[in-house]
Amino acid sequence: MENVVGNFIDYLKKQRLSQNTLESYARDIKNFLQYLNRNNINFLEVKKSNIIAYFLNLQKDGRATSSISRNLASIRAFYRMLLKMDLISYDPTIELESPKIEKKLPTILSVEQVEGLLSMPNTNEPKGARDKAMLEVLYATGIRVSELVSLKLDDINLNLGYLRCNGNKERIIPLGKIAIKVLENYINNFRKKFVSNSSNEYLFLNHHGEGMTRQGFWKILKYYAKKAGIQQEITPNIIRHSFAAHLMENGADLKSLQELLGHSDISTTQIYAEISKTKISEVYKKSHPRA
Repeated sequence: MENVVGNFIDYLKKQRLSQNTLESYARDIKNFLQYLNRNNINFLEVKKSNIIAYFLNLQKDGRATSSISRNLASIRAFYRMLLKMDLISYDPTIELESPKIEKKLPTILSVEQVEGLLSMPNTNEPKGARDKAMLEVLYATGIRVSELVSLKLDDINLNLGYLRCNGNKERIIPLGKIAIKVLENYINNFRKKFVSNSSNEYLFLNHHGEGMTRQGFWKILKYYAKKAGIQQEITPNIIRHSFAAHLMENGADLKSLQELLGHSDISTTQIYAEISKTKISEVYKKSHPRA
């Protein structure tokens, strides 16, 4: 068996796969060959039914769909090698389909949870005013946390109500009334209290007068989430997901959402349509008398 696995690893190296993939495929084939050996099946005489039985065995052992799918890729590669070496005349994996992997929908907050979170900062003092502005801008625009902390004063136009975001691709994103109001409060009344260097152009500053970091904002978010009684683990990305999901639930189209989020491919944005469908289905089941 060691010789066969060794030949397989040499074959994989020629495919220029990553070290992690190489190791995973080699481990998968070792386990597969051990399974065949326990069941007195010659690996050169394997049939499609034997492979299906192996997958059922993996499923019974609680292996995830993604793991089974990777095992199929490993076994496919193995039998392609044997075919090229003329050790077999037929590839038993040729008609096997990969198991469908269910899309994991991103975690989102309810509108009520978001409102609770946004109501926590005290806007009558510098830190609270800054924190409120950051949270409101994040939810109002759906920008990434890296884009939020990179905002400069020049990126904000409160008169016209938009911000310029220089992420993967530059985009102009509208600001809602509340976001404009809290930004005005922070910029006009409190930002100068953080400034230690008058040339600092960053919009959001920490208590050292420097630009806010991603880690710094994450701590702020976690603090207010705990204060708001949100039990689930929260990240800045959950606010971005919530922004997108709430827009979809209220009728936003995918193309507009793609532009707002800065996705280069609309298929990335499609996941929020799935969330919206799931939400509608849940409402139907709870509300319809014959659901």
